[in-house]
Amino acid sequence: MSTLRQFALVLGIAAPFGMATAAEHSGNSPQLGRPMTASEVAKWDRTIFPDGRGLPSGSGTAKDGRALYLEKCASCHGDHGEGATAEDLIGGPKPPTADDPNKAIGSYWPFATTIFDFISRSMPPAAPGSLSADQTYELTAYLLAANRVVGESDPMTAETLPKVKMPNRDGFIWIDVKKKK
Repeated sequence: MSTLRQFALVLGIAAPFGMATAAEHSGNSPQLGRPMTASEVAKWDRTIFPDGRGLPSGSGTAKDGRALYLEKCASCHGDHGEGATAEDLIGGPKPPTADDPNKAIGSYWPFATTIFDFISRSMPPAAPGSLSADQTYELTAYLLAANRVVGESDPMTAETLPKVKMPNRDGFIWIDVKKKK
């Protein structure tokens, strides 16, 4: 088979699988879509770090979060966080063991900011990202208080949430840590 035929065959196979063709490199691409605007990027740029960087302004307490939890979360996680169609969220503040591998918030999660981040990004499942910062702080505070990590009246804010010491912070095993020889 000639080199030209081999090249044409490769193009015929590559194009349907999304591989670049010579036409795409020459500027004759279909020009689909458009670059995102700064406000569109900002909507999705919601990274929250363990030290609190990225947390928005706002506040909430467990007392405020209980009613919101019953409204938005209980149908999947149970009225008391015991789990229903989704994972259990509330358990004793003791690290998981081989005999009790519970991954509830109080026993497993190493950083309180991760709770805020997860709720903010993915809850409720039918409308992820729909909760306000205040609502997310309220739910985070409720879950922390229900797990006996903070008090019911402790305000959760961008300043206080990163200071919450989770029971398993020092016991968490990072999956990306390389073993030293």
